Amino acid sequence: MRSDRTAPKFTIRTASSRDFETAVGWAEREGWNPGLDDLAAFHATDPDGFLMGFEEGEPVSSISVVRYGADFGFLGFYIVRADRRGAGLGWATWRAGMARLSGRTVGLDGVVAQQANYMTSGFELAGRNIRYGGSLPSARIDAVEAGDRCAILPASPSDLNELTAFDSVHFPTPRPAFLESWVLPRPAATAEPPTRSSLIARRGGAIAGYGTIRRCVTGYKIGPLFAEDEAVARALFSTLTRGRTTGRPVYLDTPSDNPAAVALAERMGLTPVFETARMYRGPDPRLPIERIFGITSFELG
Repeated sequence: MRSDRTAPKFTIRTASSRDFETAVGWAEREGWNPGLDDLAAFHATDPDGFLMGFEEGEPVSSISVVRYGADFGFLGFYIVRADRRGAGLGWATWRAGMARLSGRTVGLDGVVAQQANYMTSGFELAGRNIRYGGSLPSARIDAVEAGDRCAILPASPSDLNELTAFDSVHFPTPRPAFLESWVLPRPAATAEPPTRSSLIARRGGAIAGYGTIRRCVTGYKIGPLFAEDEAVARALFSTLTRGRTTGRPVYLDTPSDNPAAVALAERMGLTPVFETARMYRGPDPRLPIERIFGITSFELG
């Protein structure tokens, strides 16, 4: 056993975007399947919201504690490097992260193995999220209508204010900085096809739903998928996936308390592959689960 005199010095500090690439790599090895360009949107939301623990300058732990507005925060990327688990580094990192979110309602999506631990820190269960995944046969995609009395259009910068208002019905607080990076198109740096695409559904000119699909380490994830009803969600899902997912798996993280979302995933031939619990420390924001067909991400809510 190491004595205190020879134990490596452990420090926790705010991580740069480059630092946090290491944590994204850990998440990949844990099987969390992050998006290929998620970090830019994550970091733009709250540049000071990413902490890492270092031993003698080497990264060994991580946590994201992103502040949204004045009253809400979301916790994710809680990881300790595999060879340094059991040394108390995770608990120290957790406390540093929770201190940054002091006084706010805090949300997280907890894996099954950690849910009891989160409860001891004051988190309460709000609902389960089930990740559905699988390949989509072209015939299955093409068989779904492209929208009944709906116009499906690419998201554009001119939509941001209206989109933020619609999104805030389905998320605890407005998050325009996040949406600007997550949803809106980015200038292409190379000739490679874009890694993400977002669509808006309009009825009578008003937003009735929207969704984003993005390339991940494995396949594609759709999230968020917010819609006034199942028909709109179905139209968005069909249009997002048509022509770009053949031969690659697609994943949708559905609230289990929304039977229409579960039915949509199953109708598309997807099956359960992973489960988390949405938990809050502080008042449950009581989101309209019946309109949430796919959550945005397990990392930032």
